[in-house]
Amino acid sequence: MDTYGKVVFNTADVPAPDFNQNDGSLVSTLKTLLFFTMLMIMLPIGLYFTSKVYVFEGAYGMTNRDSYFYAAIVAVVAVHVVLAMFVYVAWNEGSRQWREGKQD
Repeated sequence: MDTYGKVVFNTADVPAPDFNQNDGSLVSTLKTLLFFTMLMIMLPIGLYFTSKVYVFEGAYGMTNRDSYFYAAIVAVVAVHVVLAMFVYVAWNEGSRQWREGKQD
């Protein structure tokens, strides 16, 4: 009755997972994800302020209120472009890995 409810773990029978098998593809995927994450953060913010100050207020002479509106449109378009690029790269990376696995 003393052993009822106690769990005994024997780790000698359980094989350790082999993380080195897909290490190259995992690192490649992580680098791609980090690149597009940084691009998603930096590009729309940078384009927003750059287009607001230099393009819409500087070159076109728009008011402050109008330049906010058009700069936001530029930032939203940049977000969509980055998302489309990420989907394209992820799609091609997945098909490349599938083809390489298929040939083996």
